[in-house]
Amino acid sequence: MKNITAATLADQLANHPTIIDVREDFEFATGHVPGAKNIPLSELAERYPEVPDGAYIICQTGGRSAGAAEFLQAHGTAVINVAGGTSAWPKPLEV
Repeated sequence: MKNITAATLADQLANHPTIIDVREDFEFATGHVPGAKNIPLSELAERYPEVPDGAYIICQTGGRSAGAAEFLQAHGTAVINVAGGTSAWPKPLEV
């Protein structure tokens, strides 16, 4: 599985990457990466077709996103896990 650091992804925001936050709705609402789309891990089995190839998968610390990335790859979607998650995000989170 491909991994990227939160800092490296932050440097790429100007390119408008697709970022999927797999935290639950209430977690996402407390602060998320600007432009991220919320698809909670609890809904991923039904909503995985919404995730395009090349998307960055993020959660709070990188554990859930790693599991989500493995699931997505097993279903034929090439994604990148964001190691460290929003806890390692070097810029302000959007609320």
